[in-house]
Amino acid sequence: MNQTVQDAAGFIDATLQNEGTWYRAEEVESRVGGALSSYGASVGAVRGTVRDAGTKFKGLGHDDVTALASQLWGQPGPGRRAVYERRLAAVVLLQSRVALLRHSDLTRLEGFIRSAHTAELIDPLIADVMVPLLAALEGTDRQRANVVIARWSQDPDEWVRRAAALTADMTARTV
Repeated sequence: MNQTVQDAAGFIDATLQNEGTWYRAEEVESRVGGALSSYGASVGAVRGTVRDAGTKFKGLGHDDVTALASQLWGQPGPGRRAVYERRLAAVVLLQSRVALLRHSDLTRLEGFIRSAHTAELIDPLIADVMVPLLAALEGTDRQRANVVIARWSQDPDEWVRRAAALTADMTARTV
């Protein structure tokens, strides 16, 4: 991972920690069933932080954006649980840069869906990343994406099946 991506991830992480409150963190952790940790930053703070990072770290291309999203999605350190606001920041980042994404990014998105642990992350990932991504694909790339979504619909993981159903439903409504 390049230094710019590491710096951007560090900036986002530090800012989200500074924006958090203990009472919001407790509420978020309770709401998502304790599967994720929380800094207690508001949704507005998450969106603003990602916007500020985009201004501070200009020129992030496809590989940088996907690497940054993966960095944010992962654990903030060894032995620590993933953090809800970092994952939400990854979703917001992908929403803002969906035009850069390719059909080959479906594997990364599938990994995010499998480990999301909450509809609060999956639903915007589907509505604001998957559906626009699929709408932009044509020809062979679209066919490959359709095969992936069909596979998801048969997956043993309920979150992946749910994502496939939401994607199919939302894509059908946009046609």
